Formats: sequence, C-alpha cells, structure tokens
Amino acid sequence: MPAKSKPRLSRGVLDMKFMQRTKVKVEKEAADEQSRALYSNEINQKMLNSTSNFVVESSYSTCAGLIDGRLSFRGMNPELELLMEQDLVEKQGRTRPEQPKEVSDQDMVKAYYANKAPTVSGSMSKKFNTKKDFKRKQIGGDSESPHAMKRQHFKKPRSDDE
Repeated sequence: MPAKSKPRLSRGVLDMKFMQRTKVKVEKEAADEQSRALYSNEINQKMLNSTSNFVVESSYSTCAGLIDGRLSFRGMNPELELLMEQDLVEKQGRTRPEQPKEVSDQDMVKAYYANKAPTVSGSMSKKFNTKKDFKRKQIGGDSESPHAMKRQHFKKPRSDDE
C-alpha cells in the first residue's frame, strides 16, 4: 500500500493573515521531512524513537584526560603554541589556587555573633515599635518614667525688678 499523502494548502491560503501559525507549522514539517530524507541512510527508526543520554566518542583520549597530539616548543609553531597557552590559561581559570586565610574561621564566627546578633534583634524590635516608643527615643532616651514624656512649655523670663 502506498503511504497516504496529506492534502497541502495552497500558497495563497497560507499567506492569509489568520493562517500564519499554520504556515509556520507547515514550513517546519517540510524542513523536518527534508532533513529526514537527507540522513535517511544514516539514521534508522530505532535512533529516531530512542532517547539516549550517551555520547559515543571515537577516541578514548578525552576519557583518559590525555593532551592533544599536536605540540610545539620554542617557537617552532607559534599558532599551535598560542592555542596551547589558551588551553593552559583556561584550565588554570577553572582551578584557582587556594589563597591563605587572613582571618580564621573561628575568629569569623566570633565576630559574626558578636556584631550581627544584636543588630538582628535590634532591627526586629524596631519593626514592632509603636509611635510612642519612637517619640520617646527621639526626645531623650529609653527612660520609662511619665515625666520624661512631659512636654516643655515656654516659661516666662524672671523679672529682676521683683
């Protein structure tokens, strides 16, 4: 039995404004069909349907961590030496040498808890302060006496005549 062919829409219909999505879909299908036809002798049905996470390498040099086969020393091949130098810089960029610590971990922990803990509790207490507490701190401190909240009124100057 011959394979059924889908009826194709004409170019004029596909160029209409409401058919733009269909046009993109049809073009994508045509491109996929062409690519399948090009590689049909290399790709079998099992390869198309499988989802493989494996990469097949023709050489074991990448697995064993071997260096490239082309080497150059003392300016014999400057282009190759430049490539080797770039690879070396790239490898050194990935693995940074460990720098000596100026402050030990124990000192950092002590400094963190000595300085950070009070500020955290202070900032959280600020969040729940009332307006009255805020005004009390602005006027003159944290004293809890009612006289601290007393407003100061203008006092008449004393007259020296009396």
